[in-house]
Amino acid sequence: MYVIGTSGHVDHGKSTLVEALTGIDPDRLAEEQRREMTIDLGFAWLGLPSGKTVSIIDVPGHERFIKNMLAGVGGIDAALLVIAADEGMMPQTQEHLHILDLLQIEHGIVVLTKQDLVDDEWLELVSEEIRERLQGTALAGVPLVAVSARTGAGLDQLKQAIDAMIEQIPTRASGHGTPRLPVDRVFTVGGFGTIVTGTLLDGPLTLGDEVAVEPSGLRGRVRGLQTHGAKSERALPGTRVAVNISGVTVDQIRRGDVITLPGAIKPTDMLDLRLRLVHDAPRSLTQNDALDLFVGASEMACHVTLLDSEEIKPGGEAWVQLRLERPIAVVRGDRCIVRIPSPSVTIGGGRLVDAHPRRHRRFRPDVIRGLEILARGTPAEVLVEAAEAGGPVEWKTLQQSSGLPPAEAEAALPDALRTGGLRRLGQRELDTSEAASNVAGDTLLISEAGWLRLRDLINSTLKIFHQRQPLRVGMPREELKNKIGVRSSRAFNELMSLAQAEGTVEIMELVVRKPGFVPTLSLPQRAAVDRLLHDFAAAPWNPPTRAEWEPLGSDLVGYLIESGQLVRVSPDVLFSGEGYMKLVEWTIRQLEAGEEVTVALLRDQFATSRKYALAFLEYLDERKMTRRIGDVRVKY
Repeated sequence: MYVIGTSGHVDHGKSTLVEALTGIDPDRLAEEQRREMTIDLGFAWLGLPSGKTVSIIDVPGHERFIKNMLAGVGGIDAALLVIAADEGMMPQTQEHLHILDLLQIEHGIVVLTKQDLVDDEWLELVSEEIRERLQGTALAGVPLVAVSARTGAGLDQLKQAIDAMIEQIPTRASGHGTPRLPVDRVFTVGGFGTIVTGTLLDGPLTLGDEVAVEPSGLRGRVRGLQTHGAKSERALPGTRVAVNISGVTVDQIRRGDVITLPGAIKPTDMLDLRLRLVHDAPRSLTQNDALDLFVGASEMACHVTLLDSEEIKPGGEAWVQLRLERPIAVVRGDRCIVRIPSPSVTIGGGRLVDAHPRRHRRFRPDVIRGLEILARGTPAEVLVEAAEAGGPVEWKTLQQSSGLPPAEAEAALPDALRTGGLRRLGQRELDTSEAASNVAGDTLLISEAGWLRLRDLINSTLKIFHQRQPLRVGMPREELKNKIGVRSSRAFNELMSLAQAEGTVEIMELVVRKPGFVPTLSLPQRAAVDRLLHDFAAAPWNPPTRAEWEPLGSDLVGYLIESGQLVRVSPDVLFSGEGYMKLVEWTIRQLEAGEEVTVALLRDQFATSRKYALAFLEYLDERKMTRRIGDVRVKY
């Protein structure tokens, strides 16, 4: 199934042509009937001599309704550029041609209407002028067909030309992608509820599917599907579809929203693209200019950041980042149009290379290099570049942020891993013959460059910590995790495993340190430590009180605890490491023998005080080695 859009100047006969071809009047609004002028999008379908059927979107030609026109052309496969033979190219024809060119609509037919009003000589002059005007555009060299909707002349030839044209259009993938339906109409029907229409992209919609309305995230369910007025259980990409959605009211959806599967598209308020200005743009584009963005069926105010130039002159192009007024639902590869708000006119357009970028600083060679890779790199390079944006990322998230179709991303993953651009954390590397479809969606990946940056940051963070805390055995894991900006504990643990495997760090139970690091005590510190440890060894179960060890200072006491020479069981109670282990061994033996352990029994066994016995057993409770039932401890 293919979708064809009309385009052209007002009063050049687009709607009349559609009705003559299809028998369907696309002007459905009462005001359109009264004014005899298309105001909003109209829809029809056409059966061709080959037996195929195409959808037709009829767009308004008046300059005041250009925004409505733009809502309809985002998903078309081909265009009928309608030009009245008695008038030739007009201003709105030129703007529509700019839009088709910027959207790279390469398949089309120029339809010269009102053939009956001119003679052959005039028709040839107009045709030659049009061919010249099409040179250098995506529609250069398309066929010209002259028709008269009033007399019917040329209509059969036009249908044959459309048949021949769609044979040249690549077939859309029909099966397994993620469906996207940019909404160009939303209305309600009594007894059915909310209806939306649009051109289905990328994947099929099936009766009963749970769907999301993006960017709002509202959930609904497909209650009914229609294509060309006929009910169906499944709609395929490339078709005009009406969807009856339950669970969402008509006032909760607006033109420009996207119907898709839950979680499939992450809304964005920033876009990266190579922006091209039309040659007759009224002025250059400069930093932070306000623009109106049109992509899919949506319209959005935005501002532009010029990433590699001071201005874009008419006919020129440059890398830009668009900062949107509010989020929209788009994907990498979507084509867009931008217009200046005043005077309202189409100024340029391009193809999105990153739908979820970070905010960029201007004139950064690394940023431009990354954008060039996203624009022209292999799928494997695109995956690597998408991962460059940050640290560890789940495979399902990387697929989405890359903008690659799922099948293409899966095919590219083994190459990205094999060439070393990506690393797989926490699991073995993919075999070159292993399908990426076997990789779980929550598998963590990181780009090689991203890992090297993190490794350098881990190194420098630990170096600074050791310099500032020379008596500490290592940096607490949670502190290091926060310092390097990794939020996920799972990702941090897998990064630490990789760092340890590469010899970057040594990992102890609660701390991380640089390999070979050993705290160094001064002679006075060593003497003070030795005296205190002697006192702990002399009375292991009646150890020195806080008043005796606190004057040593928190740094030295912390060093003794981290090195395992002392064990803190409560804020006020420390045991020597050897004394603590003997208490633990006795307690475990008692419990495994089925004997009771109480505070009193422990106190008497080790000739200690209730204070120390209670602090020790409560510490074992906290560590889930024991569990208290009344006055008795049992195995946890």
